[in-house]
Amino acid sequence: MAKELGYTTMESPIGPLLLASTEEGLCYIDFANEEEGLPRLVSWCKKTFIGITPTKNEASNEQARLQLEQYFAGERTSFELPIVLYGTPFQKTVWNELVNIPYGETRSYKDIAIAIGAAKAVRAIGGANNRNPIPVIVPCHRVVGANGALVGYGGGLSIKEYLLSHEEGPLFAHSTSNPAVR
Repeated sequence: MAKELGYTTMESPIGPLLLASTEEGLCYIDFANEEEGLPRLVSWCKKTFIGITPTKNEASNEQARLQLEQYFAGERTSFELPIVLYGTPFQKTVWNELVNIPYGETRSYKDIAIAIGAAKAVRAIGGANNRNPIPVIVPCHRVVGANGALVGYGGGLSIKEYLLSHEEGPLFAHSTSNPAVR
């Protein structure tokens, strides 16, 4: 069990981000500044039974901040960070599958359901996506409706649209392996 939870904030093209890490790795990102995000982080800690009071700690989030800056600058297509996922076993299965979606590609909720062996759990996939505690790093923005429509995103559809558009930039690798690919 984690002993410390350090947080920091950073500016990004999608607005301020609040990052939080335990000694094991990054476990939380919120689309918020400290004033808005810290109460939500405290609430999340209670809901996930971490039982830790977050403390401001720039150093514990330095690698996450650096890699996110590189991602937004178009210099990074994947993250090489230790992450810790707090959630139900089903949620963790979904989130681990999201990490397999390549940069610049999308998958439908149904694609994710099939990939984890739960073909009828499409709505539950949406629920797990909505509770993803590490957006951007665990790329729930890459999950779209069966018809390719942008549906639902915890940070708002404008942020989802920005992230997908950002990934279509110069580093975007087109793929035809999946009909849901944008």
